[in-house]
Amino acid sequence: MKPTLLILAAGMASRYGSMKQVDGFGPNNETIIDYSIHDAVKAGFGKVMFIIREEFLDSFKTIFEPKLKGVIETAYVFQSYDLSSFGITKNIERGKPWGTGHAVLSARHAINEPFCVINADDYYGFDSFNKMAKFLTTEASDTEYSLMGYDVSKTLSDFGPVSRGICLTDAQGYLKEIVERTKVYEKEGTIVFEENEKAQPLPEGAMASMNFWGFTPAIFKQTEEMFKEFVRNNESNPKAEFFIPLMAENLVKSGKTRFKVIPTSTKWFGVTYKEDKPIVQQSISDLITAGAYPNKLWK
Repeated sequence: MKPTLLILAAGMASRYGSMKQVDGFGPNNETIIDYSIHDAVKAGFGKVMFIIREEFLDSFKTIFEPKLKGVIETAYVFQSYDLSSFGITKNIERGKPWGTGHAVLSARHAINEPFCVINADDYYGFDSFNKMAKFLTTEASDTEYSLMGYDVSKTLSDFGPVSRGICLTDAQGYLKEIVERTKVYEKEGTIVFEENEKAQPLPEGAMASMNFWGFTPAIFKQTEEMFKEFVRNNESNPKAEFFIPLMAENLVKSGKTRFKVIPTSTKWFGVTYKEDKPIVQQSISDLITAGAYPNKLWK
């Protein structure tokens, strides 16, 4: 059974100022999602599923359906404020949904095969999809999950410090913990982070999680009660979000599952602000020049 690519695309992109999920960055107006799907198809994925808000549906179908017809099966799932399907009937006032973990759980009735999760606005590279596809088809089980680990030096910005979730692993390469490090940047040839206003070096070869995860459908039953408890504990906190790393941390600490951290040498890039757009466009242009992609991605 071919794995499914689950793309998290329900965010409102408030810092970007428009729907960056469907903004064009390639020479023929290709989105970052287009390049992810192209790599996933090449790696052997059999279906792409978009997690979106219901009001995005027409835009996504108009942009992706014509080019993906006959290439890969597509499906759509809505991330909603309405939590009644989880048995939560209380009306909780919020300005946005409940985070990436909630987005994954929104697909719990639609996925029956191993799958991976990515962000819509991040470029991950073919090597990552290829390695994840091999893991999902040969190693994944209900107690064995994975995430891609990116060399933190290849996830930095030329325009200032970034925050990164640094993967701490055991001797076998399995996740022990993801530690959030703020103000990560290069200083005199060393990657450092700031804590208490003091720069400290990260270990050589430190890997960052860029929200690229591999699961089986068992993840849904393993974390649904976890999510409902999180909602109960955060009803009065409109900014609380149920993130995938929280799911992973709880599963690892409980001993229910392991997460294999799969290293990749790919250079990651993403878009948060409008100012990022020309940088992403140039990065894609460089990849095309290097022969990683054709000038026109879809025929």
